[in-house]
Amino acid sequence: MKESLVSTFSEDRSIRMSQVRRLVVKIGSSSLTTPSNKLNRRAVHKLVGDVVALRRQGIEVAIVTSGAVAAGMGRLGLEARPRAISDLQAVAAVGQNLLMHTYESLFKRHGVRIGQVLLTAEDILYERRRYLNLENTFRSLFAHDAVPIINENDSVAVAELRRTIGENDMLAAYVSNLIQAQLLVILSNVDGLYTNYSGGGSGRELVRQVSHTDTGLDELIGKPGKRAGSGGMETKLQAAKLLMACGEMVVIAHARKHHLVDILAGEELGTLFIPSNKRLRSRARWIAFASSCKGSVVVDKGAEWAITRKEKSLLPAGIVSCEGAFGAGDMVRVENEKGEELARGLSRYASHEVRLVFGKSSPEIEEILGRRAPEVIHRDDLVII
Repeated sequence: MKESLVSTFSEDRSIRMSQVRRLVVKIGSSSLTTPSNKLNRRAVHKLVGDVVALRRQGIEVAIVTSGAVAAGMGRLGLEARPRAISDLQAVAAVGQNLLMHTYESLFKRHGVRIGQVLLTAEDILYERRRYLNLENTFRSLFAHDAVPIINENDSVAVAELRRTIGENDMLAAYVSNLIQAQLLVILSNVDGLYTNYSGGGSGRELVRQVSHTDTGLDELIGKPGKRAGSGGMETKLQAAKLLMACGEMVVIAHARKHHLVDILAGEELGTLFIPSNKRLRSRARWIAFASSCKGSVVVDKGAEWAITRKEKSLLPAGIVSCEGAFGAGDMVRVENEKGEELARGLSRYASHEVRLVFGKSSPEIEEILGRRAPEVIHRDDLVII
């Protein structure tokens, strides 16, 4: 696995990047702020210059920005990140104003308009209607030639919602999926994804390219460890996996060393995650990303092969266990017996019904339930992760 990940670069990045007409760039707190939690205006200036250059090439760009809490800490003279959600909300409210004013002033020098979009989990994850409304909002911003600047609404989000989104790497993936951007660039304080390395850094090697067919990626990642941010390589990898499932590319690159213009020119910078050739439609994307799962089912190896390789529906006979409480029409995860998520989709059974019939044949199910036995998740309602 590791040998295949660090093998000679074989894909022509320039061809792939030449097809990008819309991208999302996410920049982390550690890249936007100084060690003393002051907003790094030079870093913002670099990002703005790159975005303006891409717009001149006819590429639409949206920015998912961290830094509100860190900037607020600097303005308020705080040395440690607050723990209480109310304190985080207050600090974010102070920092968000400072952050957006900086973006506004720098883009204004180039005659570029911006539009602030503050999101919570409720806006993206739960209601199809809100999801579609957001699609229209972004469509209008691009039509008005404005750069959307997005952040999670830390000043009003509550603990439960923040646990759902997690942090801005996943928020960037949600936004990329929502607007069907062909590329997400995650800018951080690392050059990309590295192989495992022992103490002292021996054996460390940059992974130039990852395919959607590669397995064992989780073995390569380290533990999150940031000064002002809340994410790590684990969340970046999770974001990349989900976007690859939707058919979109991801690049993890260094915020200070690498330029967006060079990445889009096809230079081998950072780590490129290559998806399948199948781009999902809007409804499938909503299933993959924008719905909170109410429970999960575990499937045997035969069912795993059928749904992931043969594109079949999930039948009761292939299920070995069921977790959570969900109703017919709710979103559920599909996991293998190792606990790995394979897919998610809309269940045609309630959880108590699944527990009654899993592992059984159609005639047995009809006798138990007194009705015809449909698929647990039909292929049209199932998205492979």
